[in-house]
Amino acid sequence: MLEALCALLALILVALLTPGFIRFVKSRNMIQPGYELGPDSFRKQEKPPNMGGLIIALAVLISGLLFSQLSHGTHQALLIFLLALGALAVGLADDYIKNVRRNHEGLKPRYKIIGQVGIGLIFSILCMNTVGTTIHLPFTTAYLDLGLFYVPLMTLLIVFMTNSANLQDGVDGLLSSVSVVGGLAFGLIAALIDGDSLGNPAVAYVCFALAGACLGFLFYNQPPAKIYMGDTGSMFIGGVFVGMAMLLRLQLWLIPICFTMIMSSVSVIAQRLYFKATGGKRLIRMSPIHHHFEMLGWSAVKIDRRYALVTLILSVAAILAALPLRP
Repeated sequence: MLEALCALLALILVALLTPGFIRFVKSRNMIQPGYELGPDSFRKQEKPPNMGGLIIALAVLISGLLFSQLSHGTHQALLIFLLALGALAVGLADDYIKNVRRNHEGLKPRYKIIGQVGIGLIFSILCMNTVGTTIHLPFTTAYLDLGLFYVPLMTLLIVFMTNSANLQDGVDGLLSSVSVVGGLAFGLIAALIDGDSLGNPAVAYVCFALAGACLGFLFYNQPPAKIYMGDTGSMFIGGVFVGMAMLLRLQLWLIPICFTMIMSSVSVIAQRLYFKATGGKRLIRMSPIHHHFEMLGWSAVKIDRRYALVTLILSVAAILAALPLRP
């Protein structure tokens, strides 16, 4: 019941704050310039305002911390927000350069990577000292001890997942939709394995807060979008997902629950490798793969629904994989 109230509070906060934020951003003309390469959605002459992820982050922060106090697990929520807000800072710098300085290239890739690696290292070390170096294995009570490889592997995971979430945010309503489903799935799993020593109730509240905030944002972000979450929001969301997974020691559960985000990165990597190997041929029409579907004629609504459905099916499998971990 409290989890539902946590999600509802986050939803209400986003619903109330977003209209005013849209007016604020528009009044300062903080709108990302169009881009000539890519689908028609990239070439919009008058694009919606950006950086709506600030509202998502604020709602998740308020709702998650408020309800996590009830479970005496505020320190767990704060750990997640340390990572998520660090990722948000990198995205915010990128959005600022794009929207205020009117430079479509944004933050230089090397600075993005330096920021993400730094945040990843700090969080991985803190997480190692909090929950150890073991990770759970799906459908069993067994676990794998990563030992000395934990910190470098988890740092790479953090960089990969925050960038994957960022790549997923390329169609109106897409990242919001899959994040609602994924947030609920991780929240149910955290509640399911309540009783573990990891402060799972607090983690569950953060999960439900994320789901509620993304659902509230979806009212304004669904096609045609009135506002974008920007790199600010997408990197925050990626940070929350990987932070939750690491604190629960459920890193392998990111594969089904965040499958569509992961495939966004995989499609970009595969496209580049194939392009170089074949001397300029393309594996798909455009990467990330949701743009390939756009070029096939799929509407944004169709892409959103199919991605959300895939996430739902795989999330059910992820919940089943966590059943043996019940106390």
